[in-house]
Amino acid sequence: MSRPILLRSATGPAQRPTILVMSHLRWGFVYQRPQHVLSRLAAHCDILFVEEPVCDETAPCLSIAAVAPGVEVVTPHLRDPSPGFADVHFQPLGSMLDELLAERRIKSPLVWFYTPMALPILKTIEARAIVYDCMDDLASFRFAPPALVEREGRLMDLADVVLAGGPSLHASRKARRPDTHCLPSAVDVAHFSRADLDPRSDDAAAAAALHDGIPGPRLGYMGVIDERLDMPLLDDLARHRPDWSFVMVGPVAKIDPASLPKRPNIHWKGMASYAVLPHLLPHWDVALMPFALNEATRFISPTKTLEYLAGGVGVVSTPVPDVVSLYGHVVRVAAGADAFEQAIEQELARPGAADARHAAQVTALLQSSTWDAMVARVVAAIQPWLRDDVEDAAAVDSPLVAHELPAARAPATHPLAS
Repeated sequence: MSRPILLRSATGPAQRPTILVMSHLRWGFVYQRPQHVLSRLAAHCDILFVEEPVCDETAPCLSIAAVAPGVEVVTPHLRDPSPGFADVHFQPLGSMLDELLAERRIKSPLVWFYTPMALPILKTIEARAIVYDCMDDLASFRFAPPALVEREGRLMDLADVVLAGGPSLHASRKARRPDTHCLPSAVDVAHFSRADLDPRSDDAAAAAALHDGIPGPRLGYMGVIDERLDMPLLDDLARHRPDWSFVMVGPVAKIDPASLPKRPNIHWKGMASYAVLPHLLPHWDVALMPFALNEATRFISPTKTLEYLAGGVGVVSTPVPDVVSLYGHVVRVAAGADAFEQAIEQELARPGAADARHAAQVTALLQSSTWDAMVARVVAAIQPWLRDDVEDAAAVDSPLVAHELPAARAPATHPLAS
């Protein structure tokens, strides 16, 4: 990565720029794209990661916790129980964030959005620049807010930098923003490599305990368990192959746990920490991505694909478009229960290390798909707004200027205030 960036101050020593992140995902949930990207950007910037508010009977306040070098998680506590970034939240939230920035002497942070629903925060916060990291098509997810599509359109127009989390998302967004960057998910190879695992660690012990009593062959999945998984497919496979064990690791979200298929050979194991995940893979004979083909998966680019491969496990997936286009040469892709079962059988029969061509293809893919390399591209994209000579938003010829966003706070005239 490039050297850390410092801003010069007329009244003091050089200071790091600040990125204020508005996220619908909590930092302590599944460790995924936001955590990977932002923890690496923290080599260059201070990160204030603002989560969705939580309902609290105490006076409105912000709880702040340091979670990684250069990264602090900011959790708003508000009395209103509305979920997500609700419109009623922005007046108290904006005031508290404004006060926090003033206390920290942070003028005009770069504001980074993971959810368009937080867009009204720009009525209060003076943004040096705006980044939209479109990691998912949130409007296609279950329980998506009705305002999300319209708000995303406005964010796409306002943003200085738009990132898309895979080829399908990029194709869907570039008509509106031709300068959208295609930045698919990547992998921390060292974290998942079997050669780097300590078999005597507590994490290894936790993974071994999770598989205790589960016979092989074991077919594993790790990730969020929600409407994107094809539950009928999983149920059909488990029913037809009682000699296979299906190990499902991850939190259940947005679906009723009672609706999960229940068979003796399907093992729902709940959430495991990011530190434990690499230790799961040596226990698996095949890694699965049994995604449904629906609106919620049309644009996904699963991070777990590369993590499975870095851990030395063969992968079988349904034909999710980004999996086919990015990883189809190293992953078995099959549609329907019969074909999926056959693909698993073929993967179980793969000769392993003797398959030199496949191993070489996987190695080349992993070497070109690291989080460090991806974040280096992000740093290059946002560099104009982190230069030494940038004093405020008006210093950069950008959509901030084109849309007449004022350099000073003036909520009454801000285009988002109407």
